[in-house]
Amino acid sequence: MPVSCSGEQPLYFEDRVDAGRRLARRLLERGYTGEDTLVVGLPRGGVPVAYEVAAALGAPLDVCVVKKLCAPEYPELGLGAVAEGGVVFLNRKLMDELALKEDDLRGAIRQKTAEVDARVRCFRQEARPSRVEGRRIILVDDGIATGATVRAALQALRARRPGRLVLAVPVADTLTLNELKPLVDDVVCECSTLSMSAIGQWYRDFLQVPDEEVVELLALARSTSKQGRGTVPG
Repeated sequence: MPVSCSGEQPLYFEDRVDAGRRLARRLLERGYTGEDTLVVGLPRGGVPVAYEVAAALGAPLDVCVVKKLCAPEYPELGLGAVAEGGVVFLNRKLMDELALKEDDLRGAIRQKTAEVDARVRCFRQEARPSRVEGRRIILVDDGIATGATVRAALQALRARRPGRLVLAVPVADTLTLNELKPLVDDVVCECSTLSMSAIGQWYRDFLQVPDEEVVELLALARSTSKQGRGTVPG
């Protein structure tokens, strides 16, 4: 079970590397290993966390590209997300509250789908997508607030028929995490909180992760031998 975090302790992680290493320890304590496991990071912020998890478990690393869908007149309000593989998640309840129909979002969905395709090419370069079918998939992000992007990613991964689907995050909103639990086989979370206003409040360093860093970490993970991996760096 995740530790309940107090809203009075906003700086819980030093940075995403620290969060990834602590999350990796929790996964190892739960008995997770790299055997037939694929660690999948959500770009961009989830990839540095996922890299540390993959390094500790001795598992390969890949990404699942997702873009948030926003309300036409409320650019900060997420209505859902688009994931690679053509998966679209829409928050129907919120759409009803705003009197929006799916037709109102078709333009935004097309735009986000094109952005997802471009990001896939950017991040993976010439590498082929990793095999998901039959494997244990550990989906990693740097935190969960509303859960729209994570939900879309889980749907995209589930459609590829994994053997087991695990959600692993350093910090998450407790209510959102409970809503996501039926979509996965297991949840591993360092801490959950009922006072989640922004993921960044739980990190001392929460700088934006550039595309170049995602590409570099994925390339490094592909080129790193499994020899010597499987322990969490100190």
